Amino acid sequence: MTTNPCTAFREVLRKTKLKTRMILTLGLVSALQTALIGVFAGYYLSESLYEEIGQRALMVAKTVAATPAVIEGVEQRDTGSLNRLANRLAETNEALFIVIGDDQAVRLAHPDPTRLGYSMADDDGDTGRQALIEGQAYIARAFGSLGESMRGKAPVINPANGDIVGIVSVGYGVDQVETTIQRYNFVLYGVVGVMLLVSILAAIIIASRFKQAIFGLEPEEIARLFQERDATLQSVREGIIAINRDGIITTVNRTALNTLGLEPDMALAGKPILEVLPESDLMSVLTTGQPDFDREVWLRNRQMIVNRLPVREGDDIIGVVASFRLRDEVDQVSRQLTRIQQYADTLRSQTHEYSNKLHTIAGLIQIGATDEALSLIGSEVSDHQALIQLLLEAVPDPVIAGCLLGKYNRAREMGLVLNIDPGSQMAHVPADLPREQLVSVLGNLIDNALEATRLVTGEGGQVSLSMTDLGDDLIFEVEDQGAGVPDADRERIFEKGVSTKTGTAHGYGLHLVSQFLNRWGGSVTVENLTTGGSRFTLYLPKRAHGGTSH
Repeated sequence: MTTNPCTAFREVLRKTKLKTRMILTLGLVSALQTALIGVFAGYYLSESLYEEIGQRALMVAKTVAATPAVIEGVEQRDTGSLNRLANRLAETNEALFIVIGDDQAVRLAHPDPTRLGYSMADDDGDTGRQALIEGQAYIARAFGSLGESMRGKAPVINPANGDIVGIVSVGYGVDQVETTIQRYNFVLYGVVGVMLLVSILAAIIIASRFKQAIFGLEPEEIARLFQERDATLQSVREGIIAINRDGIITTVNRTALNTLGLEPDMALAGKPILEVLPESDLMSVLTTGQPDFDREVWLRNRQMIVNRLPVREGDDIIGVVASFRLRDEVDQVSRQLTRIQQYADTLRSQTHEYSNKLHTIAGLIQIGATDEALSLIGSEVSDHQALIQLLLEAVPDPVIAGCLLGKYNRAREMGLVLNIDPGSQMAHVPADLPREQLVSVLGNLIDNALEATRLVTGEGGQVSLSMTDLGDDLIFEVEDQGAGVPDADRERIFEKGVSTKTGTAHGYGLHLVSQFLNRWGGSVTVENLTTGGSRFTLYLPKRAHGGTSH
């Protein structure tokens, strides 16, 4: 069974190491280039030398033709003086010969005396018409009685009347040119040889550096790793996007397209990240080089958990890789558990509070103070009925009302009072405003106010809440009797981990408030009251439009 030579050659190449292949390929290319350069340089050198010798012959011919002694000798047909003069000039100019003829191209001077009196045409077939008839000097290459030569021919002109009286032919032997070319070629080929050696050495260095750059892997190994990497990338349940140092997307998996709500076959590679995701912060990570972990962001109106990690090459940041996922069912369950915990805390507070009051009522009944017991029961019922009635009329939304009722009971458990302004109104809450996030924001503000108040007043302190939905915004005002917010901290308290309280488990509530406001386009102001404490005023537009103000 015969084997196709091309197939066999490919098989040999496949089994050859990449470094060897690169050295052979680069060496062959370098040798070919060097050879081509050498041939071209040699050819160009030869042509240039022939042209140079021809021009030299022509210049000598013109000079001899313009010599007065030559003009006079041609007119007088003085062959003796012309031969002596031609031989001397040939020797002086290192020419192979100088031949002088009359106006019929009959030789009057020639190195070989036997050729005197004969036509110059029987030497090379050139009658000298271009010089004798047209009066032009020219260059010719011909083979004559003295061998092959480069010849320059010029007319001999009588300056008195301008008549052409003869012709001068000056020749330089081709052997002289060939000797010069060989001498130059020796140097040229030496340089070419050195260039070839340098090229091969460069090929070896380049192949070694390239091999090192790809961690010593062979092309087949790289291809296999690329396929494995692509399969791994596509199998990951999180969306992944990578950009280079110019902010151009280099890698994206199918999960990223699905998570972002993009077309499954959409080609994102090669596009600027800000064109695809204008709200992305990948460029800031590229600038700062600071990684981001488990950050909640909004992308294409979807809430995501994002991790961002800069890609470094030495000390340089050459790109950023981001992985992200939607707040999935696990996160939803986590939020539900948190709400359940809040409800449990509320119920525990109510149980604790009512247990104490029931014990008080029982004691009053046992000692016979029935009137006081009835009064206490009536007061308790009246307070709760008034609060419930206010919430039913002012806050029809059950989630917000439930949150406020829970915070009311929480305040009573702490020995504080949560006063809700009777003139409050919160009936027109937009349907698309996330209720769980709104109550989280409102709850954080009230909790902060309760804690700040208890630290200063102890039991008996008050926190006030007023609400209004008039106009284009929902407005919530929370006032406390705490120590106030230092001027230097009014902007920083919204940063993650920053708090006026001691300890490490603080500094997250107001940060969550700030995040929600940034997404919804709301704002919050902070001011200290002259009577002590501080007032937080929350503004939420009834239509989300995005913003970053505090």
